[in-house]
Amino acid sequence: MINIAIDGPSASGKSTIAKRLAKDLGYTHIDTGAMYRAVAFECIRQNVDLEDEVACFEVAMKTEIELSPEGSIFVNGKDVSNNIRTDEVSQGASKVSKFARVRELLVAKQRKMAEKKGFVMDGRDITSVVLPDAEIKIFQTADVTVRAQRRFEELSKKGFDVEFDTLYKELVDRDYRDMNREESPLIKVEDAIEIDTTYLSVDEIVALIKKYIESR
Repeated sequence: MINIAIDGPSASGKSTIAKRLAKDLGYTHIDTGAMYRAVAFECIRQNVDLEDEVACFEVAMKTEIELSPEGSIFVNGKDVSNNIRTDEVSQGASKVSKFARVRELLVAKQRKMAEKKGFVMDGRDITSVVLPDAEIKIFQTADVTVRAQRRFEELSKKGFDVEFDTLYKELVDRDYRDMNREESPLIKVEDAIEIDTTYLSVDEIVALIKKYIESR
């Protein structure tokens, strides 16, 4: 078994591909973005200032995060799988993820999870920081308009009242924050395989990654 690391901007399909790939290969999927969302969710629930690094770190320290094999996310024993997918939490995750101490805490947990190999892990600093020794590294991209449409359809299906223009602007803003933050910015490492998912289906992307695995 090997470890597969997938990075890329928000709504580029990382988690969808990682889940499918893990299922097909019999691996375990670790959604690192969900961990930052879980911290942001708790900060928002407790009315903690998302610009206060010390306060956010204290929340992260006291938050027990569990990722089930089926893909559910538990915070302190409560299933928050749907709660953490709101736009508010998404923006909150982008804010708390820029804090060095929060990142160090969660990165340590992520590395511990993947020690035994056989994991597909996705996020924004997996290939560069969390699993730099992963055997397969993928950098997923997609046109921002397409990504906004994907997010709009995803949230609409879940019953959230959202506007496309708002989501588009928030994705652009998040891309900037992710790529320009001081701690673990979103980058494409030299040995990562770049896949533009704009016009590809899930089946096509998964098949492409499997070819890379077979050819290594």
